[in-house]
Amino acid sequence: MDFSIVSGPFGGITEGPAWDGQSLLFTHIDSSKILAYDPIKRVTSVYRENTNFCNGTIFNKGGRYFGCEGGSRRVVEYTNKGTSVISDNFNGQTYNIPNDLAIDTEGSVWFTDPFYEGAGGEWSKDRRQMELDHESVYKIPKNKNSFDKSIRVTFDTTRPNGLLFNLDHSVLYVAQSGRNPDEERQLRGYPVQEDGLLGEYEVLHDFGQWRGIDGMVLDVKGNIWATAGTAEGGPGPSIYVFSPQGEIQHRYHLNIDRPTNCTFAGSNLDTLYVTTIGGHLLMAQTSTQGRIWYP
Repeated sequence: MDFSIVSGPFGGITEGPAWDGQSLLFTHIDSSKILAYDPIKRVTSVYRENTNFCNGTIFNKGGRYFGCEGGSRRVVEYTNKGTSVISDNFNGQTYNIPNDLAIDTEGSVWFTDPFYEGAGGEWSKDRRQMELDHESVYKIPKNKNSFDKSIRVTFDTTRPNGLLFNLDHSVLYVAQSGRNPDEERQLRGYPVQEDGLLGEYEVLHDFGQWRGIDGMVLDVKGNIWATAGTAEGGPGPSIYVFSPQGEIQHRYHLNIDRPTNCTFAGSNLDTLYVTTIGGHLLMAQTSTQGRIWYP
């Protein structure tokens, strides 16, 4: 599979790729912008500004567009009228730096809340800015046209990053992506219980000392396409394709270091787009089809 640079590098981190049916939207965290790449015209434009270091974004099945604003420490919905806050605290305490999102069959929004130093701007370089004493995954239950208070659903994560439901939403995949030597770098599978919370996780893949998964997307066969790795060592910067059980089906090496996230796009959802630490947007044609909520 051959990857080409279709936009950037912009300097700073690109993230949060999401397909809206016509353009590939992606975040440029450092400039607090969401950019839009038009694959027909092959041009990139500014879709939205002042996004407070927004990282991950996602569409639900109705086309509503959600994002994790790390700088303002909140989960939001972007609308034509502006920005609507979905959640900005857990039991009265400010979140760490909301990172990435997933949406379940009921329309509830799930998100990871790590504290990666610097990910929310200058203030976030100091971990003493943390109000919470944990870095967890949360669920914001959907309640008709609004959302309820967030519920903490993991109690064993440090710096959880990408997250993704399997095909029937019986498992939530979570990237446990520590930076420090004593933190684990794993792909975990958490069973979703009947009460809507999570059971005990299973380690599906352990990356050992090397950089683990940042972002993930699912294909129609239930395989997990994930960005991981670094040129500093190990297998190197890669797109991994894991089976639902965590077996490596394929690993595609990248010439650009530290891929951050990926999604499928295009009229047939068979084009893979990848963002990077250096601010690139990469594209490759695949032989499979992605499974995303919208369009």
